[in-house]
Amino acid sequence: MKDSQLSGIDRIELMQTFIRIVEAGSLSAAAVRLNTTQPTISRRLQSLERLLGLRLVQRTTHVMKLTEDGERCFAHAQALIESWRKIEDDLRGATEEPRGVLRVLVPHAFGQDQMIAPLQEYLRRYPKMTVEWMLSDRRPDFIAEGIDCAVHVGAITDPSVVALLVAEVPRIVVAVPELFAGRTVPDDPAELSDLPWVALSTFYRQQVLLSSAAGETLQIDIRPRLFTDSLYALRNSVLAGMGVGIASSWVVKEDIAAGQLLHLFPDWHAQPLPVYLVYPWARFYPARLRKFLDQMREVLPALGGTQAPA
Repeated sequence: MKDSQLSGIDRIELMQTFIRIVEAGSLSAAAVRLNTTQPTISRRLQSLERLLGLRLVQRTTHVMKLTEDGERCFAHAQALIESWRKIEDDLRGATEEPRGVLRVLVPHAFGQDQMIAPLQEYLRRYPKMTVEWMLSDRRPDFIAEGIDCAVHVGAITDPSVVALLVAEVPRIVVAVPELFAGRTVPDDPAELSDLPWVALSTFYRQQVLLSSAAGETLQIDIRPRLFTDSLYALRNSVLAGMGVGIASSWVVKEDIAAGQLLHLFPDWHAQPLPVYLVYPWARFYPARLRKFLDQMREVLPALGGTQAPA
């Protein structure tokens, strides 16, 4: 291809195609995503390589692998496309209807239960939006993973991110009635140290701190029989009679109402967990993110199982 022909190529389109090739893992899969043919994708890749004077991809019969130049090009392409989207959003104005893809990391239990209704409302309001809803309790690497924002339950330790405290999750002590078969249910929370426990390892392991309605605090040493990082696994383990547990009140509300679980010491509770909206600092935020943050700040404190922060 001559230089005069290369100069007329839409470089943004070539970069977008290259990103899709890398994400899809093959030219044929990228062609499906872009609703075009594999020869078209191959020609675009060749055009980009000629334009840059670099080999970006090594291909064999079964494997496609990025070269070192290809790795650098992919990082630059992602930054370029994101900058282009920001330019479009800015020039179209803040009132423009959000469009595109929003990538959100949400807590595993909370994200597949309590937050589905707000997510549905966001998509109803903005029909040109697509959301990639990722369930995980880990802390995201926003830049490397291309994540726009996260809903995080628990303390924030990264000072480089923007973290907005929007709600709290009440937590209570629960156990099955059968755990006390043949003995009286204790009326002093200090007696909890003598009972078997199931620990939510993300938030407590060997000790729990309880607070009373009167403002008293009590630290209790525990010996868990099971550690888990899953709120649903904790609930099911407590229901199975494996021990006492501290759970978010929303996840055990129906079990308590049905008599399957006891709410122990109703006048005492564990420290509520803070709920944050977390996202990387930037000079400009696209409309799709701004609208999502605005909606979540409004609805998260009013969800079943959350409360406004104290």
